[in-house]
Amino acid sequence: MRGEIREFLSSRRARITPEQAGLPAYGGNRRVAGLRREEVAMLTGVSVDYYVRLERGNLAGASESVLDALARTLQLDDAEHEYLLNLARAAGPARRSAARPRAAATVRPAVQQILDAMPEAPAWVRNGRHDILAANTMGRALYAPVFDDPRRPTNTTRFTYLNPAAREFWRDYDQIANDAAAMLRLEAGRNPHDAELIRLVGELSTQSELFRERWASRDVVFHRSGVKRLRHPVVGDLDLDYQSMELPGEPGLVLNVYTAAAGSPTADGLRLLATWAATSLAEAAAGAAGADAGAEAR
Repeated sequence: MRGEIREFLSSRRARITPEQAGLPAYGGNRRVAGLRREEVAMLTGVSVDYYVRLERGNLAGASESVLDALARTLQLDDAEHEYLLNLARAAGPARRSAARPRAAATVRPAVQQILDAMPEAPAWVRNGRHDILAANTMGRALYAPVFDDPRRPTNTTRFTYLNPAAREFWRDYDQIANDAAAMLRLEAGRNPHDAELIRLVGELSTQSELFRERWASRDVVFHRSGVKRLRHPVVGDLDLDYQSMELPGEPGLVLNVYTAAAGSPTADGLRLLATWAATSLAEAAAGAAGADAGAEAR
């Protein structure tokens, strides 16, 4: 944990120039990129020795007001600020006993009912590790290449980094890859002792050089809303508006819903996707019925 704190703070300090921090521009060569430690200490309102201790990983006992001031000095965005606070909590001696409840490995029937009540909108529920725990018919149809991976639970970040089909499926592949690693980094700050998350990061780090690079950047990001551009193997290009919403009754789980503006080409694509999904389900049901009949005949 100390190493993570050190690398995060030093990397955020390195990206802020004196001019960006409102300090006079000094002539000559500076030995460090970005702000010096003494400059960060002055702007934060703490002693140089105290800031050095913080950057060396000793966040235990740091007050929230000091952390807030440090976040302002380093011009952290909301996700980075939350990550800093989570690192401080993890550094405290009572962190393990006060750990967050583990997210459920499955969803309650009522949550699946919510998904199924949105028949026209692709929707699914994930945990902080990006395992898809439940989806409606349109969600499975939209993410068909992701669900093609036989491993369960289906994991969108594993697909992004380890499946060659991902570069065709995600039209903004680089941004998707960046965000996926940054979201996992944010989750690691919330739940640093999650064994499944640690295993996933280890797997991705071992098998993907790109993931190692993205993970080493120590970027963090929220994933709340925006546009996702896909190239579906059946219906082609889709530009979907997405919303990600935490489920208050399901700690650690997030509902993702995808929609398109009425009359847009993507709305037409979703209607075609719905037809394809219904046809696929009917064919699967017919195949299963035929197999059952064959078994009875034998």
